[in-house]
Amino acid sequence: MSRRVVRQSKFRHVFGQAAKADQSYEDIRVSKVTWDSSFCAVNPKFLAIIVEAGGGGAFIVLPLAKTGRVDKNYPLVTGHTAPVLDIDWCPHNDNVIASASDDTTVMVWQVPDYTPVRNITEPIITLEGHSKRVGILSWHPTARNVLLSAGGDNVIIIWNVGTGEVLLSLDDMHPDVIHSVCWNSNGSLLATTCKDKTLRIIDPRKGQVVANNFEEPVALQEMDTSNGVLLPFYDPDSSIVYLCGKGDSSIRYFEITDEPPFVHYLNTFSSKEPQRGMGFMPKRGLDVSKCEIARFYKLHERKCEPIIMTVPRKSDLFQDDLYPDTPGPEPALEADEWLSGQDAEPVLISLRDGYVPPKHRELRVTKRNILDVRPPSGPRRSQSASDAPLSQHTLETLLDEIKALREQVQAQEQRITALENMLCELVDGTD
Repeated sequence: MSRRVVRQSKFRHVFGQAAKADQSYEDIRVSKVTWDSSFCAVNPKFLAIIVEAGGGGAFIVLPLAKTGRVDKNYPLVTGHTAPVLDIDWCPHNDNVIASASDDTTVMVWQVPDYTPVRNITEPIITLEGHSKRVGILSWHPTARNVLLSAGGDNVIIIWNVGTGEVLLSLDDMHPDVIHSVCWNSNGSLLATTCKDKTLRIIDPRKGQVVANNFEEPVALQEMDTSNGVLLPFYDPDSSIVYLCGKGDSSIRYFEITDEPPFVHYLNTFSSKEPQRGMGFMPKRGLDVSKCEIARFYKLHERKCEPIIMTVPRKSDLFQDDLYPDTPGPEPALEADEWLSGQDAEPVLISLRDGYVPPKHRELRVTKRNILDVRPPSGPRRSQSASDAPLSQHTLETLLDEIKALREQVQAQEQRITALENMLCELVDGTD
C-alpha cells in the first residue's frame, strides 16, 4: 500500500486574518474610476489611497497609525486636472510618492511627517512626456530617483526624478495598450504585458525585447476571474505569490519552487465583501514579533481594511527562516550609473530587531540649466531684429533683478525650513 507523501513547506499553514474593526480606516471615498491599478500604496510610514475628488484628481495620505474614522476635511494631495490612475511610493524615501493621471502627467510629491493643515497642491516636480493618459508607475528597485511610467500612448518612459529628465523612451515596443510593467530584482530588465496578449522581457537600456516566445507554460492554473482583473503581489523572500481578484472577495496564494510542478497552491483567504483595490506592505514594514509574513490593505467602497498573513509559531524568538535579510531604503546605484550600464542588487537589511523608518528626508530636484547646453553646430540663421544684442545697461539690470529674486527665494526657503522644523518639534513633543 502506497502512502501519499505530503510536501514539506514552512508556508503550508499561512493564516490570513482581517484586522480588528478599530484598526481599519473608515469614511474614505475610494475612487470609482474604472481602471485596473490597485488604487492603494503603502509603506512603513504611510497609507495612500486614490479617492473621489471634484474638479480633478486626488489621493489621500494617512500615517499608518491614524486608524479609525477619517475626518471628511482631512487634507488631500491634489494637483492633477483629471483622475489619478496610479500611485507608487519611492522605495528609497518613505516620504516621496509618485502619481499618474488621465491628464497625461506624472507628479512626484514630498509628504511631510506631520499632518498638513491644508491640501498638498505643489508637487516637487511634474513630468511631462506622454501624449495620452498615464496609468502605470513603477520605481526602480535599486537606482536612486529612477521612475518608470507607461501610458495610453503605448510608450514607456524612464525618468530621472532628481533632474526631471527623460533617461529612456521605449516607444516602439508595444503595438497596443500596455497592461502592466514590472522590474526584475536588480532593475536590469522589465516584464510587460500588453493587449496583444504577449508577455515581453525587455532590456530597457538596449531598447530590445530579449524574450517573448512563451509557447509552453511552466505551470498552468485555471482561475475564476469573471469579476475583474487579478492583482499579483510577489514576495521573493518567501517565494509566495498572492493573487487578489479586483472585484471578488478572495486572496489566493501559491508557493513557487525550482522543481516541478513549480507552482503549489497554499490556501485562499476569503471575506464577505469584494475588494476595490489592494495595497501590499514592503517586508520591512511587517511585525516580525507576530510572525507576520505579509500584510494587505483591502479597499472597500468607503474604508480600508488591513489583512494580516502569519505563519503560526510557538516560539517568541526571532524566526530566521521566515525573515531573510530584505531590501532596505538605501539605493545601490545613482541614476546615471544605472543608465551607463551598471547593475547592483538591492542593499539588504536585517529585520531581527524590527525596522524603524528614518526621519523625513527631502528630495531635491536639480534641473539642468539649459544655458549649459551648447547650441547645435551648423549654419547660423540670418540675424533678425529680435536677435539684436542687449545693451550693457539692460544686461546689468536683468542680472540685478535675477540676484534680487534669488535672494528672495533663498529667504523664503529658509523661512519654510524653519517652520517645518518647528512643526516637527511640536509633533515629536506630542508623541
